[in-house]
Amino acid sequence: MAMGLVASHDYGEALTKSLLFYEGQRSGKLPPTQRITWRKDSALRDGFEIGVDLVGGYYDAGDNVKFTFPMAFSITMLAWSVLEFGQSLGTDLQHSLKAIQWGTDYLLKATSIPGFVFAQVGDPYGDHNCWERPEDMDTPRTPYAVSKEFPGSEVSAEIAAALAASSMVFSPINRGYSARLLKRARMVFEFADKYRGSYNDSLGPWACPFYCDYSGYQDELVWGAAWLLRATKAPYYRNYVLANIQNLDKSSSFAEFGWDTKHAGINLIKSQTPEPFITNADKFACSVLPESPTVSVSYSPGGLLIKPGGSNLQHATALSFLLLVYSGPLSKDSRVIHCGNVVATPARLIQVARSQVDYILGSNPLNMSYMVGYGKKFPERIHHRGSSLPSITQHPQHIDCTGGATYFYTNNPNPNLLTGAVIGGPDIKDSYADSRADFAHSEPTTYINAPLVGLLAYFKSH
Repeated sequence: MAMGLVASHDYGEALTKSLLFYEGQRSGKLPPTQRITWRKDSALRDGFEIGVDLVGGYYDAGDNVKFTFPMAFSITMLAWSVLEFGQSLGTDLQHSLKAIQWGTDYLLKATSIPGFVFAQVGDPYGDHNCWERPEDMDTPRTPYAVSKEFPGSEVSAEIAAALAASSMVFSPINRGYSARLLKRARMVFEFADKYRGSYNDSLGPWACPFYCDYSGYQDELVWGAAWLLRATKAPYYRNYVLANIQNLDKSSSFAEFGWDTKHAGINLIKSQTPEPFITNADKFACSVLPESPTVSVSYSPGGLLIKPGGSNLQHATALSFLLLVYSGPLSKDSRVIHCGNVVATPARLIQVARSQVDYILGSNPLNMSYMVGYGKKFPERIHHRGSSLPSITQHPQHIDCTGGATYFYTNNPNPNLLTGAVIGGPDIKDSYADSRADFAHSEPTTYINAPLVGLLAYFKSH
């Protein structure tokens, strides 16, 4: 696999920037410590129309909607990054904790009314039809909830996973907050499990096609229980995981991991325990390694991991994170993986993960970084409303729904740098158009960056 020639990467700089990105995605009232200063307060009345405080949280990508399902997954992955590689974060540990808490504070609000979980704020069609700064938003901020009658097990169980994982992160730092997160995680998990159903059925017209759940909610239930088991060690959750793992789709899902599908993550988080998790974790690694006879992902000529669909770099970061995590127990047990006749060592897993990180940072045929603000050449026309419109400081007057169109269509670079944002990335031929309209490739998301935080922390110190 040919790699572009780039001097070695500054993983520490990339790490700092990958966390800075989350400050650019913040919704709500910004703190005085805000470092991405072209962003200002936005969506300060979210939830008020129904008498619930839903201010805060993150915009998921380049729009101004708050989708709780991918937001919660991003928080789970930020927390897992800190739990695995926190000792390598250095001064960025504080920024990681702030990024997590900005999310968990919101998840607490979204689950504050017993029997309801707020799955979304903002009418996605109204929002997507406008090219508007979040600070100017005048599209409907409709809140959407799942309930006992209209269940949403996947969004609820993913919130439980995020709160449980985060409770472990805060346990040594803020015992009270940690306990509050864990208590809520247990409650929300019970709600997800007791009232089973997919939010596609109740909120489909608004959640789909943006964050439609294609893989069912069983994987989230097991994933949520696996995190609660890690956080509590309670036999109830161990038994739950073992009893319900049978319900998961057996086909090829052990190779799937992302905001929608949790299968590979479940096997990795449980890979220190007996069957079937170890076998499935090995199968996962064999499905990702390019030399494996059972590889189920593609690689571009330049060496980038590719899966079908948009926002491809989410797969490169999430699957690399799992490879890196799995190399730990393998090394500890002095074990290798057998993929047919191919033997894979823990060092090989780390090498493949590193190749993906290096590709993202500029070791690729275009010699460009796919992280905004990192390297000499990076995406300049990303699909992101706030970044592409003049800031409130530069242009205090309101820019309405259609007023933003000229900024969307211009060939000029975005005026505001969304530092640290990693976008959807190049296509299978390693080419990248850098076009705002091509959102499948030019849009950043919170869940592309979250696993990357852990990867960068590790490579910074190894």
